[in-house]
Amino acid sequence: MGGFRVRKSFKVAPGVRLNVTKRGVGATVGARGAGPRYSVHSSGRRTVSASSGIPGLYYQSTHGGKKASPSRSRPAQAAPQARPVKPGVFSPRGEKDLYKALQKQDALAMKTVGDQDSTIRLAAYAMAGLLLLNDERAKAKACLESVFSTGQEPTATQFFSRYVRALAQIKIADGVTAELPLNRDAVGLALAEIYQEEGDLEKAIDTVEQLEPSTYCAVSLAELYAELKRYDDVIELTEGVLNEDDASALLLVFRGVAFREQGFLDAAHEAFKEALRSRSRNATIRHQALFERAANYSIQGKKGMARKDLERILAEDSSFEGVRERIAEITSD
Repeated sequence: MGGFRVRKSFKVAPGVRLNVTKRGVGATVGARGAGPRYSVHSSGRRTVSASSGIPGLYYQSTHGGKKASPSRSRPAQAAPQARPVKPGVFSPRGEKDLYKALQKQDALAMKTVGDQDSTIRLAAYAMAGLLLLNDERAKAKACLESVFSTGQEPTATQFFSRYVRALAQIKIADGVTAELPLNRDAVGLALAEIYQEEGDLEKAIDTVEQLEPSTYCAVSLAELYAELKRYDDVIELTEGVLNEDDASALLLVFRGVAFREQGFLDAAHEAFKEALRSRSRNATIRHQALFERAANYSIQGKKGMARKDLERILAEDSSFEGVRERIAEITSD
């Protein structure tokens, strides 16, 4: 039998509550149903609670796969563009050199400017790191780590405000892509992808947990927690999530998988049911939800229901990975 929980919550400002438990003191920022909520505890634990409808998040459809593997690269695509204004005659040399590199989209030249001029390094490394992510992984990692370690916001630099129009697209998970300015969140998410690809999942998690709470950060964390089999964390992260958009639907899929892996099959079914409540969701996410619910049905011995879900995927995407094989397994059992 578990011990009693002592918890008191006090409103200290609009959208901010102070939480007192037997384990310590924490604070929660954000109202339920009104965007992301961020909790920090005196133990050092940080929790991001998902919300929906954040600016800068859109969804991208892909086909022919049930889930991105940890080893598969999910690169960011950065497209910084120069503004019409350009450095004046008396502007510092580093500023002029970085502007020229920006005009040419020369990531290595940007890095070189940053190497040589510490006063403009933050902006140079942020742009270079994201642009080099596809082709020069080691150099990209070095640049991004340098930027992230400062704790500063690249877009707040004078160079960005004067000269840069920036955009980064970072695939968070199948069906969800974040479109961001080249800010600290973009740097952190890209860096977390590198750590994930290298197999350093704990470092990837620590990086994402340092970012501003958002739906795309929650999706990234849920996937990372699931890979480490930290199912309690997945369940806590997705507590109270409803199917309001594609990202929240994907979070519900992660929640269902976490419950299933812990043996709570009915709870898993409820999560999958909510994930599938809207047919307007991204096809990749709906198919993933159907595939995982079919696995849940199979464990429950409901082979007919499992096959029905799998054939629903097959009818819409005959190339979805693993569907035909799973149908054959159910039929042969």
